[in-house]
Amino acid sequence: MDFKIFLFDLDFTLLRSDKTISDYTVSILKKAQTRGILLGFSTSRGNTSIQNYIDLIGPDIVICNAGACIYLNNKLIYTEEFTVDQTRTFFDTAYKVCGPDVEMTCDTLDKLFWNRKENKTEQYMPDAAFNDFKNFDQPVMKICVQTVDQSAADAIAAQVPGCAALRFSDIPWFKFAPVTATKENAIEFLSSRLGIPVSQMAAFGDDYSDMGMLKMCGKGIAVGNAIEPVKAITDEITDSCDDDGVAKWISKIL
Repeated sequence: MDFKIFLFDLDFTLLRSDKTISDYTVSILKKAQTRGILLGFSTSRGNTSIQNYIDLIGPDIVICNAGACIYLNNKLIYTEEFTVDQTRTFFDTAYKVCGPDVEMTCDTLDKLFWNRKENKTEQYMPDAAFNDFKNFDQPVMKICVQTVDQSAADAIAAQVPGCAALRFSDIPWFKFAPVTATKENAIEFLSSRLGIPVSQMAAFGDDYSDMGMLKMCGKGIAVGNAIEPVKAITDEITDSCDDDGVAKWISKIL
């Protein structure tokens, strides 16, 4: 197929389990770029927590906060946020539903906040700023809550119009974002902006938030460590993230 864009989820897809990218993968991605293929990150992480990977790979496209924020050639071209009122309602509801000790994070355009002073998750949030979220006064793109209770997540989302909840498979947290802030909607926006049909895009992923983009792109590829629902809807399955599955698939294409 004549691919114009490769799109990668990061954690447990392009990144190995230790959150690094191998030299082999870097070399293959650079080779793809020299062939004129655009590289894109498509991640639930915020931009502030992936800057080291941006510096290493130099992607042409960055979709972050699970679709709420899009960069093209390092320029911000799209954002979607909860309003300040929606954000305050969310945090008030989350404390009522999950209790006063519930852990939460949120992403603004340029910062990650966390309601714990101790940084217990160094690999994800080394630069998180403390905020107790009792009177938060900024619009946010994404909020994460530490819970495995689907009913609790649904109860929180129900109090914020246009809010969608999605659980992570690898950590006991739920992600909350505007219902239209998805990876697949971001890809449709880019397709229109660049004049490149989704049929000429290949996407790689491992988790629930990747399923939409994997189904919509011309080729959806699951890494070998992906959850079973992801494997079930993809066109192909490559090796695991720890075995350079993404790079091996691209190498065959090149």
